[in-house]
Amino acid sequence: MGEGQNQTSLTPAVFHILLALSGGELHGYGIMKQVKEDSKGKVKMGAGTLYGSLKRMLDANLVEECDKRVDAELDDERRIYYQITGLGKKALSAELERYSSIVNLAQELKLLPKHFQYES
Repeated sequence: MGEGQNQTSLTPAVFHILLALSGGELHGYGIMKQVKEDSKGKVKMGAGTLYGSLKRMLDANLVEECDKRVDAELDDERRIYYQITGLGKKALSAELERYSSIVNLAQELKLLPKHFQYES
């Protein structure tokens, strides 16, 4: 197995950040909002988790800081925008493949209901 092929699972925070950034570059608060939206409100990421994860992700080359702003006129110039890297896309893809395999196995074992119903 090659150096760039990491078979360990991503932490939930890293997974959700990569998923949020797969739609385009975002600043920190935008990532937190996207994670909440993507998870239908089930995952609420705090600033400590977000920025600690982003630092490790920058060091691992899963994300990088962007030079450009989405709309410099409307945006605070101090905000740092992040984007997913090629390595980050590969890691996200591998994690989604693992999830897919688990769901397929659960379906084969008839562990999943045919229709999900969520009760509040």
